[in-house]
Amino acid sequence: MACMWRVWRRGSVFAVRFRNTDRSYDLAGVSFRSSSTKAAPHTTRMEYQDAVCTLNTLQTNASSLEQVRQERSHPQLQLQAMVGFLERSGLTVDKLDHLNIIHVTGTKGKGSTCAFTERILRSYGFRTGFYSSPHLVQVRERIRINGQPIGKELFAKYFWQVYGRLYETKEVNGGTMPAYFRFLTILAFHVFLQEKVDLAIIEVGIGGAYDCTNIIRRPWVCGISSLGIDHTQILGDTIEKISWQKGGIFKTGVPAFTVKQPEEALVVLKDRAKEIGCSLQVCPSLVDYGTDSGPLMLGLAGQHQQPNASLALQLSHTWMQRRCLPGKRLFQNDEENSTGCQASTFKVSPIMMKGLAETEWPGRNQTLKHGQITYFLDGAHTMRSMLSCVQWFKETAAQHERTASGPVARVLLFNSTGERDSAAMLKLLVPCEFDFAVFCPNITETIASCNADQQNFNVSVENMLTRCLDNQSSWRLHNSRSQDLVGPQMLIGDAICMVPEKKAETLVFPCILSSLQWIAQGKDSVLVDSGRTQLPVKPSVEAKAALLCETTGIHVLITGSLHLVGGALKHLDAAMSK
Repeated sequence: MACMWRVWRRGSVFAVRFRNTDRSYDLAGVSFRSSSTKAAPHTTRMEYQDAVCTLNTLQTNASSLEQVRQERSHPQLQLQAMVGFLERSGLTVDKLDHLNIIHVTGTKGKGSTCAFTERILRSYGFRTGFYSSPHLVQVRERIRINGQPIGKELFAKYFWQVYGRLYETKEVNGGTMPAYFRFLTILAFHVFLQEKVDLAIIEVGIGGAYDCTNIIRRPWVCGISSLGIDHTQILGDTIEKISWQKGGIFKTGVPAFTVKQPEEALVVLKDRAKEIGCSLQVCPSLVDYGTDSGPLMLGLAGQHQQPNASLALQLSHTWMQRRCLPGKRLFQNDEENSTGCQASTFKVSPIMMKGLAETEWPGRNQTLKHGQITYFLDGAHTMRSMLSCVQWFKETAAQHERTASGPVARVLLFNSTGERDSAAMLKLLVPCEFDFAVFCPNITETIASCNADQQNFNVSVENMLTRCLDNQSSWRLHNSRSQDLVGPQMLIGDAICMVPEKKAETLVFPCILSSLQWIAQGKDSVLVDSGRTQLPVKPSVEAKAALLCETTGIHVLITGSLHLVGGALKHLDAAMSK
Protein backbone atom coordinates (compact mmCIF):
# COMPACT_ATOMS: atom_id res chain seq x y z
CA MET A 1 0.00 0.00 0.00
CA ALA A 2 2.77 2.44 0.78
CA CYS A 3 4.62 4.35 -1.88
CA MET A 4 8.28 4.66 -0.88
CA TRP A 5 9.98 7.90 -1.89
CA ARG A 6 12.21 10.63 -0.53
CA VAL A 7 12.98 14.08 -1.92
CA TRP A 8 16.14 16.08 -1.34
CA ARG A 9 18.33 18.61 -3.08
CA ARG A 10 21.74 18.18 -4.70
CA GLY A 11 23.00 21.65 -5.57
CA SER A 12 20.63 23.02 -8.20
CA VAL A 13 19.10 19.64 -8.91
CA PHE A 14 16.26 17.89 -7.06
CA ALA A 15 16.68 14.22 -6.36
CA VAL A 16 13.88 11.72 -5.85
CA ARG A 17 14.37 8.19 -4.56
CA PHE A 18 11.50 6.03 -5.76
CA ARG A 19 11.79 2.46 -4.47
CA ASN A 20 15.26 1.33 -5.68
CA THR A 21 15.76 4.10 -8.20
CA ASP A 22 17.37 7.52 -7.86
CA ARG A 23 16.19 10.13 -10.34
CA SER A 24 17.13 13.79 -10.53
CA TYR A 25 15.34 16.79 -11.97
CA ASP A 26 17.15 19.82 -13.35
CA LEU A 27 14.56 22.50 -12.81
CA ALA A 28 16.14 25.06 -15.09
CA GLY A 29 15.78 22.93 -18.19
CA VAL A 30 13.26 20.48 -16.74
CA SER A 31 15.43 17.58 -17.88
CA PHE A 32 15.30 14.13 -16.31
CA ARG A 33 18.11 11.73 -15.45
CA SER A 34 18.06 8.26 -13.92
CA SER A 35 20.55 6.05 -12.08
CA SER A 36 19.81 2.75 -10.38
CA THR A 37 21.19 -0.58 -9.33
CA LYS A 38 18.33 -2.03 -11.35
CA ALA A 39 17.41 -1.24 -14.93
CA ALA A 40 15.00 1.69 -14.75
CA PRO A 41 13.06 2.47 -17.92
CA HIS A 42 12.90 6.17 -18.79
CA THR A 43 9.16 6.73 -19.05
CA THR A 44 6.71 9.58 -18.74
CA ARG A 45 4.77 7.49 -16.22
CA MET A 46 7.74 7.31 -13.87
CA GLU A 47 8.40 11.05 -14.13
CA TYR A 48 4.74 11.70 -13.41
CA GLN A 49 4.71 9.34 -10.44
CA ASP A 50 7.76 11.09 -8.99
CA ALA A 51 5.92 14.39 -9.21
CA VAL A 52 2.79 12.96 -7.57
CA CYS A 53 4.78 11.29 -4.78
CA THR A 54 6.56 14.58 -4.10
CA LEU A 55 3.22 16.40 -4.15
CA ASN A 56 1.91 13.96 -1.55
CA THR A 57 4.62 15.03 0.89
CA LEU A 58 2.72 18.33 1.13
CA GLN A 59 -0.22 16.46 2.68
CA THR A 60 1.74 15.83 5.85
CA ASN A 61 4.27 18.64 5.85
CA ALA A 62 4.54 19.45 9.56
CA SER A 63 5.17 23.16 9.14
CA SER A 64 2.28 23.48 6.69
CA LEU A 65 -0.10 21.70 9.06
CA GLU A 66 0.95 23.90 11.94
CA GLN A 67 0.46 26.97 9.77
CA VAL A 68 -3.05 25.85 8.84
CA ARG A 69 -3.93 25.32 12.51
CA GLN A 70 -2.79 28.84 13.35
CA GLU A 71 -4.67 30.33 10.42
CA ARG A 72 -7.96 28.75 11.44
CA SER A 73 -7.96 31.08 14.44
CA HIS A 74 -7.18 34.03 12.15
CA PRO A 75 -8.68 33.04 8.78
CA GLN A 76 -7.63 36.27 7.08
CA LEU A 77 -4.06 34.98 7.36
CA GLN A 78 -4.91 32.22 4.89
CA LEU A 79 -5.13 34.62 1.96
CA GLN A 80 -2.03 36.50 3.06
CA ALA A 81 -0.10 33.24 3.16
CA MET A 82 -1.46 32.26 -0.27
CA VAL A 83 -0.30 35.55 -1.79
CA GLY A 84 3.15 34.92 -0.34
CA PHE A 85 3.33 31.42 -1.82
CA LEU A 86 2.07 32.72 -5.17
CA GLU A 87 4.82 35.34 -5.32
CA ARG A 88 7.48 32.81 -4.32
CA SER A 89 6.38 30.66 -7.28
CA GLY A 90 7.05 33.54 -9.66
CA LEU A 91 3.46 34.69 -10.09
CA THR A 92 1.58 37.73 -8.81
CA VAL A 93 -2.07 38.50 -8.20
CA ASP A 94 -1.85 41.01 -11.06
CA LYS A 95 -0.95 38.22 -13.48
CA LEU A 96 -4.12 36.34 -12.54
CA ASP A 97 -6.16 39.22 -13.97
CA HIS A 98 -5.15 38.01 -17.44
CA LEU A 99 -6.91 34.67 -16.99
CA ASN A 100 -10.49 35.99 -17.56
CA ILE A 101 -11.78 33.95 -14.63
CA ILE A 102 -15.22 32.55 -13.85
CA HIS A 103 -15.26 31.83 -10.10
CA VAL A 104 -17.81 29.35 -8.69
CA THR A 105 -18.60 28.20 -5.16
CA GLY A 106 -21.45 26.38 -3.42
CA THR A 107 -22.14 23.35 -1.26
CA LYS A 108 -23.71 21.08 -3.83
CA GLY A 109 -23.41 21.23 -7.61
CA LYS A 110 -20.52 23.65 -8.03
CA GLY A 111 -18.45 21.08 -9.93
CA SER A 112 -21.34 20.22 -12.24
CA THR A 113 -22.00 23.93 -12.81
CA CYS A 114 -18.36 24.44 -13.77
CA ALA A 115 -18.49 21.41 -16.09
CA PHE A 116 -21.59 22.76 -17.88
CA THR A 117 -20.02 26.22 -18.16
CA GLU A 118 -16.73 24.89 -19.51
CA ARG A 119 -18.45 22.72 -22.11
CA ILE A 120 -20.64 25.58 -23.32
CA LEU A 121 -17.73 27.98 -23.80
CA ARG A 122 -15.57 25.29 -25.38
CA SER A 123 -18.38 24.67 -27.85
CA TYR A 124 -17.96 28.29 -28.98
CA GLY A 125 -14.32 27.60 -29.76
CA PHE A 126 -12.72 29.22 -26.71
CA ARG A 127 -9.63 27.59 -25.25
CA THR A 128 -10.67 26.75 -21.70
CA GLY A 129 -8.88 26.08 -18.45
CA PHE A 130 -10.77 24.33 -15.66
CA TYR A 131 -9.58 23.83 -12.08
CA SER A 132 -11.66 21.59 -9.81
CA SER A 133 -11.37 19.28 -6.82
CA PRO A 134 -11.17 16.58 -5.71
CA HIS A 135 -9.85 14.29 -8.43
CA LEU A 136 -11.30 10.82 -8.92
CA VAL A 137 -8.45 8.68 -10.25
CA GLN A 138 -5.48 10.89 -11.18
CA VAL A 139 -4.54 14.23 -9.66
CA ARG A 140 -4.05 15.83 -13.07
CA GLU A 141 -7.84 15.65 -13.53
CA ARG A 142 -7.96 18.78 -11.37
CA ILE A 143 -6.24 20.86 -14.04
CA ARG A 144 -7.90 20.63 -17.46
CA ILE A 145 -7.25 22.26 -20.81
CA ASN A 146 -10.15 22.16 -23.26
CA GLY A 147 -11.97 19.71 -21.02
CA GLN A 148 -9.14 17.17 -20.83
CA PRO A 149 -6.81 16.56 -17.88
CA ILE A 150 -3.35 17.83 -18.71
CA GLY A 151 -1.00 15.09 -19.86
CA LYS A 152 1.44 13.36 -17.53
CA GLU A 153 4.46 14.90 -19.23
CA LEU A 154 2.97 18.39 -19.03
CA PHE A 155 1.99 17.88 -15.38
CA ALA A 156 5.52 16.77 -14.46
CA LYS A 157 7.10 19.63 -16.39
CA TYR A 158 5.05 22.36 -14.74
CA PHE A 159 5.09 20.66 -11.35
CA TRP A 160 8.87 20.78 -11.07
CA GLN A 161 8.98 24.38 -12.26
CA VAL A 162 6.63 25.52 -9.50
CA TYR A 163 7.91 23.15 -6.82
CA GLY A 164 11.50 24.17 -7.51
CA ARG A 165 10.84 27.89 -7.10
CA LEU A 166 8.99 27.30 -3.83
CA TYR A 167 11.63 24.93 -2.51
CA GLU A 168 14.46 27.34 -3.36
CA THR A 169 12.82 30.02 -1.21
CA LYS A 170 11.85 27.64 1.58
CA GLU A 171 14.65 28.33 4.06
CA VAL A 172 14.35 32.13 3.98
CA ASN A 173 10.60 31.77 4.63
CA GLY A 174 10.71 29.78 7.84
CA GLY A 175 10.93 26.41 6.10
CA THR A 176 7.34 26.63 4.88
CA MET A 177 5.91 25.00 1.79
CA PRO A 178 2.28 25.35 0.67
CA ALA A 179 -0.08 22.55 1.67
CA TYR A 180 -1.45 20.16 -0.96
CA PHE A 181 -4.48 22.14 -2.18
CA ARG A 182 -2.66 25.47 -2.11
CA PHE A 183 0.14 24.06 -4.21
CA LEU A 184 -2.27 22.64 -6.79
CA THR A 185 -4.08 25.97 -6.98
CA ILE A 186 -0.82 27.78 -7.72
CA LEU A 187 0.11 25.07 -10.22
CA ALA A 188 -3.24 25.50 -12.00
CA PHE A 189 -2.74 29.25 -12.32
CA HIS A 190 0.77 28.64 -13.68
CA VAL A 191 -0.46 26.06 -16.21
CA PHE A 192 -3.30 28.25 -17.48
CA LEU A 193 -0.98 31.24 -17.95
CA GLN A 194 1.68 29.17 -19.70
CA GLU A 195 -0.88 27.45 -21.93
CA LYS A 196 -2.53 30.79 -22.78
CA VAL A 197 -6.16 29.80 -22.21
CA ASP A 198 -8.92 32.22 -23.25
CA LEU A 199 -10.59 31.83 -19.88
CA ALA A 200 -10.23 29.86 -16.65
CA ILE A 201 -13.12 28.35 -14.71
CA ILE A 202 -12.08 28.08 -11.07
CA GLU A 203 -14.03 25.96 -8.59
CA VAL A 204 -13.65 27.00 -4.96
CA GLY A 205 -12.23 24.33 -2.65
CA ILE A 206 -14.00 24.95 0.68
CA GLY A 207 -16.08 27.99 1.55
CA GLY A 208 -15.17 31.10 -0.37
CA ALA A 209 -14.11 34.08 1.71
CA TYR A 210 -10.88 32.50 2.93
CA ASP A 211 -10.45 29.76 0.35
CA CYS A 212 -7.07 29.99 -1.33
CA THR A 213 -8.70 30.48 -4.75
CA ASN A 214 -10.09 33.78 -3.44
CA ILE A 215 -6.84 35.58 -4.13
CA ILE A 216 -8.51 36.13 -7.50
CA ARG A 217 -9.03 39.88 -7.59
CA ARG A 218 -10.91 40.51 -10.81
CA PRO A 219 -13.07 37.60 -11.99
CA TRP A 220 -15.37 38.36 -14.88
CA VAL A 221 -18.40 36.74 -13.24
CA CYS A 222 -19.10 34.75 -10.04
CA GLY A 223 -21.58 31.97 -9.31
CA ILE A 224 -22.97 30.26 -6.22
CA SER A 225 -24.65 26.86 -6.55
CA SER A 226 -27.00 25.28 -4.01
CA LEU A 227 -26.06 25.90 -0.36
CA GLY A 228 -26.37 23.50 2.56
CA ILE A 229 -24.64 22.28 5.69
CA ASP A 230 -21.13 20.90 5.15
CA HIS A 231 -17.59 21.45 6.47
CA THR A 232 -19.08 22.90 9.66
CA GLN A 233 -15.78 22.86 11.57
CA ILE A 234 -14.34 25.31 9.06
CA LEU A 235 -17.36 27.26 7.78
CA GLY A 236 -19.73 27.28 10.74
CA ASP A 237 -22.69 25.18 11.82
CA THR A 238 -25.59 27.25 10.42
CA ILE A 239 -26.72 28.01 6.88
CA GLU A 240 -26.26 31.71 7.61
CA LYS A 241 -22.60 31.30 8.59
CA ILE A 242 -21.94 29.10 5.58
CA SER A 243 -23.67 31.56 3.24
CA TRP A 244 -21.52 34.40 4.57
CA GLN A 245 -18.41 32.38 3.73
CA LYS A 246 -19.65 31.49 0.24
CA GLY A 247 -20.57 35.11 -0.53
CA GLY A 248 -16.96 36.04 0.14
CA ILE A 249 -16.10 35.45 -3.53
CA PHE A 250 -18.19 38.47 -4.58
CA LYS A 251 -16.11 41.35 -5.97
CA THR A 252 -16.99 45.02 -6.40
CA GLY A 253 -18.57 45.68 -9.77
CA VAL A 254 -18.47 42.01 -10.82
CA PRO A 255 -21.83 40.42 -11.75
CA ALA A 256 -22.82 37.42 -9.64
CA PHE A 257 -25.51 34.76 -9.95
CA THR A 258 -26.97 32.17 -7.63
CA VAL A 259 -29.57 29.43 -7.87
CA LYS A 260 -32.71 29.53 -5.74
CA GLN A 261 -31.62 29.21 -2.12
CA PRO A 262 -33.27 28.73 1.28
CA GLU A 263 -34.61 32.12 2.36
CA GLU A 264 -32.16 32.52 5.25
CA ALA A 265 -29.24 31.80 2.90
CA LEU A 266 -30.46 34.24 0.25
CA VAL A 267 -30.84 37.03 2.83
CA VAL A 268 -27.18 36.65 3.80
CA LEU A 269 -26.04 36.54 0.16
CA LYS A 270 -27.99 39.73 -0.58
CA ASP A 271 -26.38 41.49 2.38
CA ARG A 272 -22.93 40.34 1.28
CA ALA A 273 -23.54 41.59 -2.26
CA LYS A 274 -24.65 45.01 -1.01
CA GLU A 275 -21.70 45.23 1.36
CA ILE A 276 -19.16 44.34 -1.35
CA GLY A 277 -20.90 46.31 -4.11
CA CYS A 278 -21.90 43.79 -6.77
CA SER A 279 -25.11 42.85 -8.54
CA LEU A 280 -26.49 39.49 -7.42
CA GLN A 281 -29.23 37.83 -9.47
CA VAL A 282 -31.14 34.60 -8.96
CA CYS A 283 -31.23 32.21 -11.91
CA PRO A 284 -34.61 31.36 -13.45
CA SER A 285 -35.85 27.80 -13.84
CA LEU A 286 -34.34 25.92 -16.75
CA VAL A 287 -37.74 25.47 -18.40
CA ASP A 288 -38.12 29.27 -18.67
CA TYR A 289 -35.41 29.61 -21.32
CA GLY A 290 -36.45 29.76 -24.95
CA THR A 291 -34.98 27.64 -27.75
CA ASP A 292 -35.50 27.21 -31.48
CA SER A 293 -35.38 23.43 -31.41
CA GLY A 294 -37.23 21.76 -28.57
CA PRO A 295 -36.45 21.33 -24.85
CA LEU A 296 -33.00 21.58 -23.35
CA MET A 297 -31.27 18.23 -22.86
CA LEU A 298 -28.56 17.76 -20.25
CA GLY A 299 -25.57 15.45 -20.45
CA LEU A 300 -25.70 14.94 -16.66
CA ALA A 301 -28.52 12.85 -15.20
CA GLY A 302 -30.85 13.87 -12.38
CA GLN A 303 -33.44 16.60 -11.87
CA HIS A 304 -31.10 18.37 -9.46
CA GLN A 305 -28.82 19.23 -12.38
CA GLN A 306 -31.34 21.68 -13.82
CA PRO A 307 -30.46 24.58 -11.46
CA ASN A 308 -26.78 23.93 -12.15
CA ALA A 309 -27.42 24.13 -15.89
CA SER A 310 -29.36 27.38 -15.49
CA LEU A 311 -26.49 28.87 -13.47
CA ALA A 312 -24.04 27.74 -16.15
CA LEU A 313 -26.11 29.43 -18.85
CA GLN A 314 -26.05 32.72 -16.95
CA LEU A 315 -22.32 32.49 -16.25
CA SER A 316 -21.32 31.65 -19.82
CA HIS A 317 -23.77 34.18 -21.33
CA THR A 318 -22.45 36.95 -19.06
CA TRP A 319 -18.82 36.04 -19.71
CA MET A 320 -19.34 36.23 -23.46
CA GLN A 321 -21.19 39.53 -23.17
CA ARG A 322 -18.38 41.06 -21.15
CA ARG A 323 -15.77 39.73 -23.58
CA CYS A 324 -17.57 40.70 -26.77
CA LEU A 325 -19.16 43.93 -25.50
CA PRO A 326 -16.50 45.47 -23.25
CA GLY A 327 -17.62 48.55 -21.37
CA LYS A 328 -21.32 47.97 -21.99
CA ARG A 329 -23.54 48.00 -18.90
CA LEU A 330 -25.05 44.55 -18.64
CA PHE A 331 -27.68 45.14 -15.98
CA GLN A 332 -30.08 48.05 -15.96
CA ASN A 333 -30.05 48.48 -12.19
CA ASP A 334 -26.33 48.20 -11.52
CA GLU A 335 -26.16 51.69 -10.05
CA GLU A 336 -28.86 50.96 -7.51
CA ASN A 337 -27.29 47.55 -6.85
CA SER A 338 -30.69 45.89 -6.68
CA THR A 339 -29.54 42.52 -5.44
CA GLY A 340 -31.67 39.40 -5.33
CA CYS A 341 -33.81 40.07 -8.41
CA GLN A 342 -34.36 37.28 -10.92
CA ALA A 343 -31.97 37.14 -13.84
CA SER A 344 -33.46 37.59 -17.28
CA THR A 345 -34.02 34.58 -19.48
CA PHE A 346 -32.79 34.52 -23.05
CA LYS A 347 -33.00 32.31 -26.09
CA VAL A 348 -30.48 29.52 -25.74
CA SER A 349 -28.41 29.21 -28.90
CA PRO A 350 -27.88 25.86 -30.65
CA ILE A 351 -24.23 26.00 -29.55
CA MET A 352 -25.26 26.41 -25.92
CA MET A 353 -27.73 23.56 -26.29
CA LYS A 354 -24.98 21.38 -27.71
CA GLY A 355 -22.71 22.25 -24.80
CA LEU A 356 -25.31 21.33 -22.19
CA ALA A 357 -26.15 18.06 -23.93
CA GLU A 358 -22.52 16.99 -24.32
CA THR A 359 -21.36 17.81 -20.78
CA GLU A 360 -19.64 14.94 -18.98
CA TRP A 361 -18.68 14.91 -15.30
CA PRO A 362 -17.66 11.41 -14.12
CA GLY A 363 -18.71 10.14 -10.72
CA ARG A 364 -21.88 12.21 -10.52
CA ASN A 365 -25.06 10.30 -11.41
CA GLN A 366 -22.96 8.10 -13.68
CA THR A 367 -24.09 4.71 -14.96
CA LEU A 368 -21.67 2.03 -16.18
CA LYS A 369 -22.95 -1.28 -17.56
CA HIS A 370 -20.56 -4.22 -17.56
CA GLY A 371 -22.50 -7.20 -18.87
CA GLN A 372 -24.84 -8.44 -16.13
CA ILE A 373 -23.68 -5.78 -13.67
CA THR A 374 -24.75 -2.15 -13.73
CA TYR A 375 -22.84 0.33 -11.57
CA PHE A 376 -24.52 3.52 -10.41
CA LEU A 377 -21.89 5.97 -9.20
CA ASP A 378 -22.58 9.21 -7.37
CA GLY A 379 -20.23 10.98 -4.99
CA ALA A 380 -23.05 12.38 -2.81
CA HIS A 381 -21.68 13.27 0.63
CA THR A 382 -24.21 15.68 2.14
CA MET A 383 -27.80 15.13 3.22
CA ARG A 384 -29.27 17.10 0.33
CA SER A 385 -27.04 15.48 -2.27
CA MET A 386 -27.85 12.04 -0.84
CA LEU A 387 -31.57 12.72 -1.16
CA SER A 388 -30.99 13.57 -4.83
CA CYS A 389 -28.86 10.45 -5.24
CA VAL A 390 -31.56 8.23 -3.76
CA GLN A 391 -34.19 9.69 -6.08
CA TRP A 392 -31.93 9.26 -9.12
CA PHE A 393 -30.95 5.69 -8.22
CA LYS A 394 -34.49 4.51 -7.51
CA GLU A 395 -35.80 5.93 -10.78
CA THR A 396 -32.87 4.81 -12.94
CA ALA A 397 -32.49 1.35 -11.42
CA ALA A 398 -36.23 0.75 -11.80
CA GLN A 399 -35.98 1.56 -15.50
CA HIS A 400 -33.19 -0.97 -15.93
CA GLU A 401 -35.03 -3.60 -13.90
CA ARG A 402 -38.18 -3.33 -16.04
CA THR A 403 -36.21 -4.64 -19.03
CA ALA A 404 -34.26 -7.31 -17.11
CA SER A 405 -34.75 -10.93 -18.12
CA GLY A 406 -34.81 -12.20 -14.54
CA PRO A 407 -34.30 -11.29 -10.89
CA VAL A 408 -31.91 -8.44 -10.10
CA ALA A 409 -30.05 -7.98 -6.82
CA ARG A 410 -29.32 -4.54 -5.39
CA VAL A 411 -26.04 -3.85 -3.58
CA LEU A 412 -24.92 -0.70 -1.77
CA LEU A 413 -21.18 0.09 -1.63
CA PHE A 414 -20.71 2.96 0.83
CA ASN A 415 -18.10 4.96 2.66
CA SER A 416 -17.92 8.48 4.08
CA THR A 417 -15.11 10.64 5.37
CA GLY A 418 -14.39 13.57 7.65
CA GLU A 419 -17.01 15.07 9.94
CA ARG A 420 -19.99 14.05 7.84
CA ASP A 421 -22.98 12.38 9.47
CA SER A 422 -22.77 9.02 7.71
CA ALA A 423 -25.48 7.53 9.93
CA ALA A 424 -27.98 10.12 8.72
CA MET A 425 -27.02 9.52 5.09
CA LEU A 426 -27.38 5.76 5.51
CA LYS A 427 -30.86 6.29 6.91
CA LEU A 428 -31.81 7.94 3.62
CA LEU A 429 -30.55 4.90 1.70
CA VAL A 430 -32.56 2.27 3.60
CA PRO A 431 -35.72 2.60 1.43
CA CYS A 432 -33.74 1.64 -1.70
CA GLU A 433 -34.27 -2.02 -0.72
CA PHE A 434 -30.73 -3.33 -1.03
CA ASP A 435 -30.02 -7.02 -0.71
CA PHE A 436 -26.50 -6.30 0.53
CA ALA A 437 -24.83 -3.28 2.12
CA VAL A 438 -21.05 -3.38 1.68
CA PHE A 439 -18.63 -1.03 3.44
CA CYS A 440 -14.94 -0.41 2.75
CA PRO A 441 -12.37 2.35 3.25
CA ASN A 442 -11.17 4.59 0.42
CA ILE A 443 -8.24 2.27 -0.28
CA THR A 444 -8.14 1.09 -3.88
CA GLU A 445 -6.38 -2.23 -3.23
CA THR A 446 -4.45 -3.99 -0.47
CA ILE A 447 -1.69 -5.54 -2.56
CA ALA A 448 1.64 -3.74 -2.53
CA SER A 449 1.47 -0.95 -5.09
CA CYS A 450 2.22 2.72 -5.45
CA ASN A 451 -1.12 4.30 -6.21
CA ALA A 452 0.17 7.75 -5.38
CA ASP A 453 -2.71 9.68 -6.96
CA GLN A 454 -5.21 8.27 -4.46
CA GLN A 455 -3.15 8.18 -1.28
CA ASN A 456 -4.35 10.15 1.73
CA PHE A 457 -1.92 10.51 4.62
CA ASN A 458 -4.22 12.67 6.74
CA VAL A 459 -6.13 9.68 8.14
CA SER A 460 -4.84 6.29 9.27
CA VAL A 461 -5.96 2.94 7.90
CA GLU A 462 -7.12 2.01 11.39
CA ASN A 463 -9.39 5.04 11.54
CA MET A 464 -10.77 4.30 8.09
CA LEU A 465 -11.63 0.72 9.00
CA THR A 466 -13.18 1.82 12.30
CA ARG A 467 -15.38 4.21 10.34
CA CYS A 468 -16.51 1.31 8.12
CA LEU A 469 -17.47 -0.78 11.15
CA ASP A 470 -19.41 2.17 12.58
CA ASN A 471 -21.21 2.54 9.25
CA GLN A 472 -22.08 -1.15 9.30
CA SER A 473 -23.55 -0.80 12.79
CA SER A 474 -25.55 2.28 11.76
CA TRP A 475 -26.95 0.45 8.76
CA ARG A 476 -28.01 -2.55 10.82
CA LEU A 477 -29.68 -0.24 13.35
CA HIS A 478 -31.62 1.74 10.73
CA ASN A 479 -32.52 -1.40 8.81
CA SER A 480 -33.77 -3.11 11.94
CA ARG A 481 -35.85 -0.12 13.03
CA SER A 482 -37.47 0.19 9.64
CA GLN A 483 -38.73 -3.38 9.97
CA ASP A 484 -40.48 -2.47 13.22
CA LEU A 485 -42.44 0.46 11.79
CA VAL A 486 -46.19 0.02 11.45
CA GLY A 487 -47.39 0.68 7.93
CA PRO A 488 -45.61 0.74 4.56
CA GLN A 489 -44.10 4.23 4.84
CA MET A 490 -41.58 6.12 6.93
CA LEU A 491 -40.74 9.82 7.18
CA ILE A 492 -37.15 10.85 6.36
CA GLY A 493 -36.65 14.60 6.57
CA ASP A 494 -39.41 16.11 4.50
CA ALA A 495 -39.79 13.03 2.32
CA ILE A 496 -42.07 10.05 2.84
CA CYS A 497 -40.35 6.85 1.74
CA MET A 498 -41.52 3.29 1.39
CA VAL A 499 -40.27 0.95 4.09
CA PRO A 500 -38.24 -1.94 2.64
CA GLU A 501 -39.72 -5.39 2.92
CA LYS A 502 -36.36 -7.12 3.24
CA LYS A 503 -33.36 -6.78 5.50
CA ALA A 504 -30.01 -6.35 3.75
CA GLU A 505 -26.99 -8.44 4.66
CA THR A 506 -23.95 -6.34 5.62
CA LEU A 507 -20.26 -6.91 4.98
CA VAL A 508 -17.01 -4.98 5.51
CA PHE A 509 -14.01 -5.36 3.19
CA PRO A 510 -10.47 -3.96 3.53
CA CYS A 511 -10.36 -2.20 0.16
CA ILE A 512 -12.41 -1.16 -2.86
CA LEU A 513 -11.13 -3.86 -5.21
CA SER A 514 -11.96 -6.75 -2.85
CA SER A 515 -15.44 -5.25 -2.37
CA LEU A 516 -16.06 -5.00 -6.11
CA GLN A 517 -14.73 -8.47 -6.83
CA TRP A 518 -16.98 -10.02 -4.18
CA ILE A 519 -20.03 -8.09 -5.38
CA ALA A 520 -19.40 -9.04 -9.01
CA GLN A 521 -19.03 -12.78 -8.27
CA GLY A 522 -17.06 -13.27 -11.47
CA LYS A 523 -19.76 -11.68 -13.65
CA ASP A 524 -17.65 -8.62 -14.53
CA SER A 525 -14.88 -9.51 -16.97
CA VAL A 526 -13.12 -6.20 -16.26
CA LEU A 527 -12.55 -7.23 -12.64
CA VAL A 528 -11.82 -10.87 -13.47
CA ASP A 529 -9.19 -9.91 -16.06
CA SER A 530 -7.59 -7.28 -13.85
CA GLY A 531 -5.04 -9.78 -12.56
CA ARG A 532 -5.33 -8.28 -9.08
CA THR A 533 -7.17 -10.99 -7.20
CA GLN A 534 -7.48 -10.28 -3.50
CA LEU A 535 -7.19 -12.70 -0.61
CA PRO A 536 -10.12 -15.14 -0.36
CA VAL A 537 -12.89 -14.15 1.99
CA LYS A 538 -14.13 -16.19 4.92
CA PRO A 539 -16.52 -19.08 4.14
CA SER A 540 -19.27 -17.38 6.16
CA VAL A 541 -18.99 -14.34 3.90
CA GLU A 542 -18.82 -16.44 0.75
CA ALA A 543 -21.99 -18.28 1.75
CA LYS A 544 -23.89 -15.00 1.62
CA ALA A 545 -23.14 -14.64 -2.08
CA ALA A 546 -25.66 -17.31 -3.16
CA LEU A 547 -28.28 -14.68 -3.99
CA LEU A 548 -25.82 -12.76 -6.17
CA CYS A 549 -24.83 -15.91 -8.05
CA GLU A 550 -28.46 -16.83 -8.77
CA THR A 551 -29.53 -13.44 -10.16
CA THR A 552 -29.43 -12.48 -13.82
CA GLY A 553 -28.29 -8.98 -12.94
CA ILE A 554 -26.67 -6.98 -10.14
CA HIS A 555 -27.24 -3.27 -9.55
CA VAL A 556 -24.53 -1.61 -7.48
CA LEU A 557 -24.91 1.89 -6.02
CA ILE A 558 -21.52 3.36 -5.08
CA THR A 559 -21.92 6.52 -3.02
CA GLY A 560 -21.05 8.49 0.13
CA SER A 561 -17.65 9.77 -1.00
CA LEU A 562 -16.11 11.04 -4.24
CA HIS A 563 -12.89 9.34 -3.17
CA LEU A 564 -14.73 6.01 -2.97
CA VAL A 565 -16.26 6.61 -6.40
CA GLY A 566 -12.84 7.52 -7.79
CA GLY A 567 -11.29 4.36 -6.38
CA ALA A 568 -14.05 2.30 -7.98
CA LEU A 569 -13.62 4.04 -11.34
CA LYS A 570 -9.91 3.22 -11.26
CA HIS A 571 -10.88 -0.45 -11.52
CA LEU A 572 -14.02 -0.11 -13.63
CA ASP A 573 -12.96 2.44 -16.26
CA ALA A 574 -9.50 1.76 -17.68
CA ALA A 575 -9.53 4.99 -19.69
CA MET A 576 -9.40 7.07 -16.51
CA SER A 577 -6.14 5.43 -15.41
CA LYS A 578 -4.20 6.05 -18.63
